[in-house]
Amino acid sequence: MSWDDELDADEHGGPRAARERATGWQIVRRVAAYSGVVVGVVALVVGAVVAVNIVGTATNPGGFAAPAADGPHVALPPTVAQPEQTADPEELEGDVLAEGDEPTAEESTGLSGSVPVPAELPLIDADWAGRIAAATDIPERALAAYALAHIVVATEHPECGVDWATIAAIGSVESGHGSHGGRSIDDAGHVQPPIIGRALDGNGVAKIADTDGGAFDGDTTWDRAVGPMQFIPSTWAKWGGDGDGDGVADPNQIDDAALTTANYLCASGSMTTPEGWRAAVYSYNHDNDYVDKVARVAQQYAAAAA
Repeated sequence: MSWDDELDADEHGGPRAARERATGWQIVRRVAAYSGVVVGVVALVVGAVVAVNIVGTATNPGGFAAPAADGPHVALPPTVAQPEQTADPEELEGDVLAEGDEPTAEESTGLSGSVPVPAELPLIDADWAGRIAAATDIPERALAAYALAHIVVATEHPECGVDWATIAAIGSVESGHGSHGGRSIDDAGHVQPPIIGRALDGNGVAKIADTDGGAFDGDTTWDRAVGPMQFIPSTWAKWGGDGDGDGVADPNQIDDAALTTANYLCASGSMTTPEGWRAAVYSYNHDNDYVDKVARVAQQYAAAAA
């Protein structure tokens, strides 16, 4: 822009009509006016950035820079009916029938050794597990645990929305599905040998003094993350669940660890939106890079299983 109006062109490119040159005070007033406009625009921009950051921090825990990647939203794994289990006649209690007595139908069934044992946990469809394990490279025993946790929590907390692919992604990132350091999961779901993390003594890691008397991690001085899902003893003491129905909550047992992970995630609220999913995984590990990594792995599992 020229301060000499005689040199300005109109909207058609022609010279504007000549006018008197601006006085010194007019120029000062114009500068002040333009400066006010600039300051106002800058203030609006700064205010907008601050507002967006506030919203971004609320919807993306850990900061505005958090990407929008979220969970996979996979279908509920299929199950099959539990096979009827028979009781050993030697373990049956009750009086022996006297000669000539007529047994009841229940007693007759019991003596025949065909008393059904109630099924408390669903049984994952073996064909589905084999196919998904082959497609995702998730060990089948670990996959069964993740799928079981998905089903149990979907029944008990349908509003949550956690799924097996998300649980599996956390298991992959935390311990390679229990394979860290050459370990493996036995048929009963126990990681052999148990996974015990480094001492949380403040040297490059969090500083957490012993909370379990060494019961879970064998360390009576410092806490250590335990099991395939790497729970700190104090967290396990609060959230530890029994995923295999044996009456024991063991952080080194994959069914227990997977169910506990699912319940812990659900405590943050619904995971059915990108914001809710990210908030839940962020609660597991307060690191947006971690959340992004879990999201990528979970989406890869979902795509492979489709």
